[in-house]
Amino acid sequence: MAQCVQSVQEFIQDSFVPMVAVLCSEDADRVTRKNNLNFSELLRPFCRLTSEGHLRDPSNQIQVVKNLKICVSNIVTEPPQQVVTRRLLSEVVSASQPAESSVANVITAGDYDLNISDRSLKASLPWYNSWKETLMELSTSKFYTATTPWFETYRETFLQSMPASDHEFLNHCLACMLVATSHENAPVEQFQKLSQEQHRIQHGSECTYPKWFIPNTLKYYVLLHDMGEGEEQRAESIYEDMKQRYGTQGCYLLKINSRTSVQSSNEQIPDPWSQYLHKSNFQNQEMYDESLTGIVNNMSVENSINAPEADGLDLPAKDAPCKTCNDHPLRLDQTSAHMDGIDALRAPVSDGKKVPSASSTHGACLTLNDHDRIRQFIQEFTFRGLLPHIEKNIRQLNDQVLVISDSYRLLFPKNPWYPPEAPELQIRKMADLCFLVQHYDLAYSCYHTAKKDFLNDQAMLYAAGALEMAAVSAFLQPGAPRPYPAHYMDTAIQTYRDVCKNMVLAERCALLSAEILKSQAKYSEAATLLIKMTSEDSDLRSALLLEQAAHCFINTRSPMVRKFAFHMILAGHRFSKAGQKRHALRCYCQAMQVYRGKGWSLAEDHINFIIGRQSFTLRQPENAVSAFRHILLNDSKQAASQQGAFLREYLYVYKNVSQASAEASLPQLPLPCIQSSATRVFFGHDRRLAEGEKQAASHVSLDQEYDRELSQQWRELEEQVVAIVNRGVLPVTFQPTQYCLNSQTDNMRFPLAVVEEPIIVEVVFRNPLKVSLVLTDLSLLWKFALKEFTLPHGSEASEIVSNEKDVQVKHSLEDLITTEVISEFCMNPEETKVARLKLLPHQTGELHIRGVVYNLGAAPSPGSVFSDGMFVRGRQDLEIQGPRLNSTKEEKTSVRHGPDRRLDPIITPPMPLLEVFFINFPTALLCGEIRKAYVEFANVSKVPLTGLRVVSKRPEFFTFGSHTSALTPLSPGASENCSAYKTVVTGSSSSSSSAVATTLVSPLDFGAGGNGSQPGVVDIPLPDSVLQPGASIQLPMWLRGPDREGVHEINFLFYYESTEKTSKMSHRVLRHTAIICASRSLSVRATACRSNTLPERSMERDGSMLVFVDVENINTNEAGVREFHIVQVSSCSKQWRLHSCINPVGDKDSKLTSRERGKLCFRAIKCRNQEATSNAAGRYTFADINLGNEQIISSTTPCADFFFRRCQTTELKKGFTTGGVSFGQSGSLSDSEGDIASVVRKCSEVDLNIVVLWKAYVVEDNKQLILEGQLHVALQTIGKEACSLSQKEEAQEMVLLKFRPELPPPLVRPSTEQLSHLIKTNLHYPESYDHPFPQKSLCMVPVTLTLSNCSMVDVDVVIDLRHKATSPETLEIHGSFTWLGQTQYKLPLKAQEVHKLQLTACFIHAGVYNLGTHRVFAKIANQDSTCEASQQSSMPALIVVNSI
Repeated sequence: MAQCVQSVQEFIQDSFVPMVAVLCSEDADRVTRKNNLNFSELLRPFCRLTSEGHLRDPSNQIQVVKNLKICVSNIVTEPPQQVVTRRLLSEVVSASQPAESSVANVITAGDYDLNISDRSLKASLPWYNSWKETLMELSTSKFYTATTPWFETYRETFLQSMPASDHEFLNHCLACMLVATSHENAPVEQFQKLSQEQHRIQHGSECTYPKWFIPNTLKYYVLLHDMGEGEEQRAESIYEDMKQRYGTQGCYLLKINSRTSVQSSNEQIPDPWSQYLHKSNFQNQEMYDESLTGIVNNMSVENSINAPEADGLDLPAKDAPCKTCNDHPLRLDQTSAHMDGIDALRAPVSDGKKVPSASSTHGACLTLNDHDRIRQFIQEFTFRGLLPHIEKNIRQLNDQVLVISDSYRLLFPKNPWYPPEAPELQIRKMADLCFLVQHYDLAYSCYHTAKKDFLNDQAMLYAAGALEMAAVSAFLQPGAPRPYPAHYMDTAIQTYRDVCKNMVLAERCALLSAEILKSQAKYSEAATLLIKMTSEDSDLRSALLLEQAAHCFINTRSPMVRKFAFHMILAGHRFSKAGQKRHALRCYCQAMQVYRGKGWSLAEDHINFIIGRQSFTLRQPENAVSAFRHILLNDSKQAASQQGAFLREYLYVYKNVSQASAEASLPQLPLPCIQSSATRVFFGHDRRLAEGEKQAASHVSLDQEYDRELSQQWRELEEQVVAIVNRGVLPVTFQPTQYCLNSQTDNMRFPLAVVEEPIIVEVVFRNPLKVSLVLTDLSLLWKFALKEFTLPHGSEASEIVSNEKDVQVKHSLEDLITTEVISEFCMNPEETKVARLKLLPHQTGELHIRGVVYNLGAAPSPGSVFSDGMFVRGRQDLEIQGPRLNSTKEEKTSVRHGPDRRLDPIITPPMPLLEVFFINFPTALLCGEIRKAYVEFANVSKVPLTGLRVVSKRPEFFTFGSHTSALTPLSPGASENCSAYKTVVTGSSSSSSSAVATTLVSPLDFGAGGNGSQPGVVDIPLPDSVLQPGASIQLPMWLRGPDREGVHEINFLFYYESTEKTSKMSHRVLRHTAIICASRSLSVRATACRSNTLPERSMERDGSMLVFVDVENINTNEAGVREFHIVQVSSCSKQWRLHSCINPVGDKDSKLTSRERGKLCFRAIKCRNQEATSNAAGRYTFADINLGNEQIISSTTPCADFFFRRCQTTELKKGFTTGGVSFGQSGSLSDSEGDIASVVRKCSEVDLNIVVLWKAYVVEDNKQLILEGQLHVALQTIGKEACSLSQKEEAQEMVLLKFRPELPPPLVRPSTEQLSHLIKTNLHYPESYDHPFPQKSLCMVPVTLTLSNCSMVDVDVVIDLRHKATSPETLEIHGSFTWLGQTQYKLPLKAQEVHKLQLTACFIHAGVYNLGTHRVFAKIANQDSTCEASQQSSMPALIVVNSI
């Protein structure tokens, strides 16, 4: 139970007090009415004695009476009517409400903090501590939990309004005050009349009420003297006569009304009567009858019995038992969707008076001395009249019980009804008298004795009363000699309720027992007892007891918070049925604290719904809207029909609130839910779609999903081109272009938008309900500050303009920003839907997009009585939380979020706008295939465009052609077949050396090798470098299929600028992603070998080698490819060029069908001296060997372009510059001759690039097409095979991080493989030699060994002839021979020197011999022997020795 102001002892003592009746003359009543009080009301504030009283019990022991209170009331001859009592109880409960302005009282119960906002109290006790500590806190704290003053008022009023009963005497009158005034003509005669009237009332048969304790009632004569009217001397004389007649202990002179009119204006006298007046109404039956109509008429809406029920339940006309079981408090209102409920809510609500109160001041004629006289009068009456009277009657009753008890039992057998003189009733009277004067020991003894007699006689009503008071007496005994007999109370309650059918007595018993149990910290037992007392005959009583039971649950040692909440729900339901709307709302709100956020959505929905209905009924529309809003915000598990009812209730309440409210800003709407973090903002216009063969650039759109890695690639491309434009330095103020902003992009900076270009905001709506929603007039809510950016230092922002009030200024707002409005936006049940809202700015400035504004309505259901016009206007803000900051130590140790400015764009001045279209752009290519397409560039803005560039991570995929390429006439065949190459017609194949065409080409002509150049950045030529507004241009573009098969995504970033520089936006970009499917074509493998023959011709004296080209058709008939033709093989190098084809196939080119392979052998020679002059430094020699009747000019676009682009890409991948791709170096070895390792490496390196040009014949749609392409092979090392397929490239090795400086790297020695290519050897001998072995057994054959130094330094050579083949296989095939003469030579060879050595081979019999058994060792001159390496052996040298 909730905490009471009184202790349990004080509560019980004040519940059973001596009753004193008052009978006044008319003149006495007139004198007291000057103070707006009758005589009993005048005495009531002073009825509690401040001093102790004494009396002696039958054993002559003195009994001390402390803090005694008496009850003085007028005589009412009719018992109170039950209906009036119920209405009075309802009135006092309704009048007692929590103070709205009090400080919130928070009670900590377990994990819950319950806010009980009834008054400022001590709260937050440690309920989780030990039981002993908790009891100590409870015993020392006056307010330890929430108080319920309405319950205490109800309880006090209920106990005082109980009618007197014959089975007990506690509320029977013990005495009667007879009051007359000193101003009457014959006061003594008036006292006699009053005495006779009292005797008639008590002993007459016509009056059965009030009940009197004993026949000989104490009569106390009070002479009332008005100090402002009569003479005080006359009053004193009358009083002396009264003392002679009635004795000094039976009368009293009371002087009142001492205050004059002059004093009343200067002195402020307190009014102690106001708090007692409403409690006396039930004792005056005449007042009840007169004011009954007024009470009913003045009932407020929250107490109206006929008011509509806030929880959808019908309240009966009277507080009668419920006839149906359909009013369960947790049952949702199934009829709320009908018009009846809405009409009830539409009913006018009027505030009435809560409790009638006096209109004037009480005690206006009384002074403080008069207060003291009244207080003294009460003490005199009690100590000299009442207590002696009670003491005398206790003695008499005790004597009577001892005398007549035995004889009476013999005369009268057992009977459940007793006459007044029955000894059992005398014992009960004695017990009640002892209880009233706090003699609890004797009282308990008498109650216990009477209880046995009543139980023996089966007088259950009398027995229940004795059990009840015996238990209370046992509890109140000082020193607690015996434990509290709770079972007495349980038996009494059960008897009252079930046997006697008297719920009033059962309720009184339960209230007493619950207080006693609570004082003993037995909260669970108290709650159980209170819950048992709930019934359907009184909703008010059930509501109050359920609320107290709920408070018991949170006061247990382990707080049962959920039980508290559940019983508060039940209490709120019963309060609602009893017409106590405010108390019902309070109970539901307190229970909501427990259910909120615990996942019990159904219970939470029910509570919010009731709170909303109750609040609206009580004229609290804001609270009603808030409650219904919570229902719609949560993910409800209600059925669709119930959710529809919730939504319609909300719309109706919200509409009424919005109509009554004159707020400037639009209120927030709860539906639909907006996923603010998923909001995307797009800056761009609606691009033209593809027309015919034109394919528009993909760019950026809201339909594309965000890819973080792809976004980083675009950023790197933009940084690359911006750095090139700014001379290799990225500006500090560089801000990457972001056309689409979302939760994953960098939104720390203000985005830039361009005036007259739309801004599209994509808002994600989610409908959490199972009913459809309709949004009308949906648009963005924004505010805008006009600002001019074209000024040198900008301008200050003007006054901020918002479209929230766009009704009055709609036309002026259109001049700033055009706001697109979606007329209707429908959402299906539980649907997540995207709305794209557009703004079109017309002025520069700072824009802030705040949210969305719309009309919310429910889709009309079939058969619905609601009109389709139930829409409410509101808004929802787009509140986006930025990323968490994690840079500094302070940010890491706290939770801080940075800004997210995606909704705060800056509108910049006009900028050019580029659109790109691709014409005949392929989607599928063969690996290495060359295709020609066209690109159209269009400027669709009103600003000229300049500085057009394109950048890509795959520059080897495309080219726009060279700037200075020679114009070679196209052959008829090339024109007919739409060839991408420039060709010339030749009569026959150029397999001979005389037909080989060579050309010197500079990489700078093809955009490669320039200072600061990037291979991926290409300048696009424009007429006069400017593209005017509205103009367009078409440029050719050559494409080459990727070397690796598969699907390739190739990104193009087009960069352009405005001719008018602005401070905010320096450039713009356009993105395009091309998807190319590459299929297999040819695989080319090439190997370079040294020629074993010594150079004989002048052109070969500088060196020659053999190049073997192995071509394989790896196409598996994909794309309808029938066959491939090798039409030409070209070489590109600074040092070497192809000279001739060794194995020509005639005038026809090489043809390869599927899975066929062919091998070509070419002779390569060093470039001529005139080709390596200073003018040709850094230039490449292109040599073409065509195998057909047309020569492709490989040194022009597009062949040379793709060659140089591939070289640049290879250079970047390797991370260092090689001789073959170092476009800016001369190739001279003069600066590196001292580097031994470089010299040795140069002996084996070959910087020769092979370009294989082919044609493929494809059958498509019964038509034959000719495809053409080129493959590249880079030969770097002699004897090492190179391949055209990119998948053969080795992956780069991972470089480990180094955290400490390393020692300088040691000198790198040449490898053994590199040293093995210093010397080239060749044997000259006769292939067949005849010798007469029968005549001469030894055959000697002369052999010449030619040594050629291939390096540019001096070399020391060692020739060892002693080596012999020892393997059995070699000996079996070739015979054994020996060398004659010197078998080991040591020779020095100068750079490029050729030396011949004469040898003699000796044979002993005929056979086939291999002369290549010698070994040659070489080392650089002046080097130690550790650098000596064996040279590569030449091919087998076979000689046939015949015997003749």
